[in-house]
Amino acid sequence: MSKPSFLVGLIGQGIQASLTPAMHEREGDAQGLRYMYKNLDLDPMGVGPEALPDLLLAAQRLGFAGLNVTHPCKQLVIPLLDGLSPDARALGAVNTVVLRDGKRRGENTDWWGFAEAFRRNMLGARLDRVVQLGAGGAGAAVAHALLTMGVRQLTIQDMDAGRAAQLAESLSARAGAGRAVACADLGAAMAEADGLVHCTPTGMAGHPGLPLPQAMLHPALWVADIVYFPLETELIRVSKALGCRTLHGGHMAVFQAVEAFRLFTGTAPDAERMLRHFASMLEQ
Repeated sequence: MSKPSFLVGLIGQGIQASLTPAMHEREGDAQGLRYMYKNLDLDPMGVGPEALPDLLLAAQRLGFAGLNVTHPCKQLVIPLLDGLSPDARALGAVNTVVLRDGKRRGENTDWWGFAEAFRRNMLGARLDRVVQLGAGGAGAAVAHALLTMGVRQLTIQDMDAGRAAQLAESLSARAGAGRAVACADLGAAMAEADGLVHCTPTGMAGHPGLPLPQAMLHPALWVADIVYFPLETELIRVSKALGCRTLHGGHMAVFQAVEAFRLFTGTAPDAERMLRHFASMLEQ
């Protein structure tokens, strides 16, 4: 019997270095599938997001099982879809499109990726008061995850105070009044916090350093970072040295891919195997 086959892809700009295709294909091989993951980078094609309608139609006609979608297409793809999952609708962003029976369904696995990573690695962590740094697209998904996980009050800090206020208002409208608030005094919020989640570019290879004063960190905190290159950011390194429980960004990156793989194939992947493969690619 021939192996089940799946053709999927990633649409975005500047994605040539993405580890997602290799991660998916390696797991497909391990599952005994014929699994091909195409990198559909808009830049080498010489087109912009205006090409999305043509790319989606072409993917359907070529028999793609689905597409991952990244910057700058996560919002722009929504009007081109036939339906949205409740989470994608709540977030106003899609990172996974399932193509099945002539229909296009938008999903968001970013929030699930963080929630599942946290569930597996931070058992027993207190969730009364949490501070989140960053209110951009990734921050919105993580904030949704935190409130879904049961955080009682989420304080959101962003360089753009208006953006933090807008996200907090949107979250509270869905999750309950006062569940999310814009940060007025970061030092005071950190002193009372059970946990810290970092959702800005600080700590990436091109943006080294800490996203907040080191003096605000204390051993009673748990600390989660969504930056994964490097896996041990300055924030994770310093927090570990203080005795904090930590969660590096590779977990979210892998678990969003875990859920996308399941949505595309109907097969549950081996998350620990995918995590090991992901870590090995970062070391190369």
